Amino acid sequence: MSNKLLSALFGAGFAMLALSPAVHASDVLADVHAEAGGCESCHADGEPSADLAHENGTCVDCHGGMADMDEPHPTHEDVVNCTDCHEMHEHTADTKPELDASDEKCADCHG
Repeated sequence: MSNKLLSALFGAGFAMLALSPAVHASDVLADVHAEAGGCESCHADGEPSADLAHENGTCVDCHGGMADMDEPHPTHEDVVNCTDCHEMHEHTADTKPELDASDEKCADCHG
């Protein structure tokens, strides 16, 4: 392969990488997902469901279940949903939810 062709391919690849959307630590999670596919990427018909079941299913479809996560997650897979801890419209990409028994969802079982 010629040096000119290699240089052109490298330059094109670098330009595509530079123009691709990147997730920054300060990005609000809902905005990141909306940029990837609009509100419909999480919400059926672009509107939140009453029980957030569709939204939680969408989380699992893309990211896997709690057992698939790189970092430890509580083993409450059938009790706790993604949206119980991850506030998509408030948390940023670098937000790590704090486990706190005083949280409403935790207090339901742990008082």
